[in-house]
Formats: sequence, structure tokens, C-alpha cells
Amino acid sequence: MSNHVWQAHLQAQGATIENDSVLHFGNAASELEKTASGSNVLCDLSHLGLLEISGADAATFLQGQVTNDVKLLTGNNAHYTGYCNPKGRLLAIFLAFAHTGHLHLQLPRSLVETIAKRLRMYVLRSKVEIKDASDEIVRFGIDGLEAASILASSLGQIPSQDFELLTLENCTVLKLPSITSHDRFEIFANTENAISLWNALSKNCQSVGKACWDWLDTLAGIPEVYPATQEQFVPQMLNLDALSAINYKKGCYTGQEIVARTHYLGTVKRRTFLAQVAGDTSPEAGDKLMDAQGNEAGQIVRAAPGIDKGFDVLAELRLDAQANMQIHWNNQLLAFKNLPYGLE
Repeated sequence: MSNHVWQAHLQAQGATIENDSVLHFGNAASELEKTASGSNVLCDLSHLGLLEISGADAATFLQGQVTNDVKLLTGNNAHYTGYCNPKGRLLAIFLAFAHTGHLHLQLPRSLVETIAKRLRMYVLRSKVEIKDASDEIVRFGIDGLEAASILASSLGQIPSQDFELLTLENCTVLKLPSITSHDRFEIFANTENAISLWNALSKNCQSVGKACWDWLDTLAGIPEVYPATQEQFVPQMLNLDALSAINYKKGCYTGQEIVARTHYLGTVKRRTFLAQVAGDTSPEAGDKLMDAQGNEAGQIVRAAPGIDKGFDVLAELRLDAQANMQIHWNNQLLAFKNLPYGLE
């Protein structure tokens, strides 16, 4: 975390920080319980990176790289989009939005350097600049049963629809998909304004660590690509179509032929499911999953500590294997849960 002022502020609030991530504010288990119960919580998002794409050709350039339609980003909205290799395999998933003449792509910080380098390879003569804004723009989240009213009391105005983006004088606010009865928002601000807003909100919210936000994302069915799982998945395997992260009418982009063929020929044979696994050892992205016959059935997409001990996971699986409900990780049987969205 190169933003030392923001890091010092978090540490003054009791944060334990490791590898750009806030692990907890004193008691990780209690923080997760409060998050799950609907208590109002604040979470630093420095474990996520942010790329800024600018220049006269920025939108045209990015349109040829990602699965969703960049032209639909008006400055008042955000969407998920995939970034594929020529074989249609995901290199990253972005939360993308436009803001004051720039395009922004949020992704795991562990991917920022390699993805920026790869994107720059394709700029050629285009008027495009790709910049790492991960430490320049502070990002943190608020979630809870009263998150909307708490945020509105501080800001006066907040977005009301999922993926609505609202730019105010001192920050930009994005409404995110949330689990049942919760409201969830991400705030973008410079360091000074972020500290001021965090301090105001913390009067009615508890500060929590990264694992709580990971749990909220997992329960919301939001997949992620990490270094261990790059080039493993066609977008539909991670439900990007169900998340409106693929636009089949936008025209050509890297990997488009494979993604379109998968859609139009109806050949999606693998999907991502929400499940729980018991045990004290956390599954890791890329860990293999086995069916009842001991054959490989898929892999872990992401995992987060669960409230009933064990872990909640998103698991990418062969449909025929998942239908039997006998999927194992490390000899532990997965207990499947319902995703908050439907799959075709």
C-alpha cells in the first residue's frame, strides 16, 4: 500500500495490514459475524487495484479488448466486463466505469502490473495512456441494513440502483449488488476526502477487514480471476453472461469468436456455483475439485471464511458433475447454496 497517509489512517483505527490488505481491525471472526448479521460496516478496498485508461482513443481502444460494450459507460454507471486472450480465456475481470474523461478498470491488485503491461502491448499508435491509479484514488466500501441511510445522511445524495454511479463534490459513489436486505456501496475519493468521509461514517459503522468484503462478493456470486486462474475460463464458465458482463452485439474484441460461439451454439457445459465447505483450511483459487468417482470436476474460483465455520466458495464445475451434488475439495463435500441470479 503505497499511499502511506491512507495506510497510517487505517492503522490509527486499529487495522492490521499485510500485503496491501487490511486483515482485520482486531477480531476477524467478530467482524464477519457483524457483517453477516447486517450490521453497518466499512471496509478498505486497497487489495483491489485500479487502472486508468485515458486519451482521445481510450474508448475505441478498450472496446476492442473487453467483452462488454464500453460505449454504454456514460459516467453514470458501471458494469463488469471480461478481458480475454485470443483463445477466449479470461485474463481478468474488470469492474469498469467512466469518470471525468477517463475509463477506470478495477481488478485484483495482484494482476494490475501484468494486465497494464499486456494492454500497453496493443496500444500501438493509438492515443491512449494506461496508468496505475491504485494508490492515487482511495476506495472503500460500506455495507449493511442501514448503509444507504447512513451514507445519504453524510452525502445528501446516493445512487439507488445497482451499478448506478454518482459523482459528488467530494467523492464518487457506486451502488453494488448486495446480499438479501443489505445495501452495498463503493466510495472513490482522494486521500483527504476519503479520511474525512471514513471518519464521519465510522460513527455509525464498524470497520472490518478484507475477508468480510470477500464474503459479500462471494455470496453475491461475483467471480474473480487471480494469477493462479488466468487463462482457465471462458467467460460463460464464470457466469459473466448472467452478470450482464458480455455484450453479443458490440462487435469484435480479443477472444470474441470463442465467446460468441459458446453462446450461439449453446455449448456451455461448465458453470460457477455457490457452495460451502467445512474445515479449518481455506480453499485457494485454482484448487481442483473432484467428483464422486475421483475425476476432476472443476476448480475453486474464489473463497472466503464463512459464518458457520468453514468457507463459502464459488466453484466452477462441469454441469454433469454438479448435478450429482457429490463434489469434493480436499475430501470435504461441498454443500451447495442458491446463487442470487439465475443461470440458463
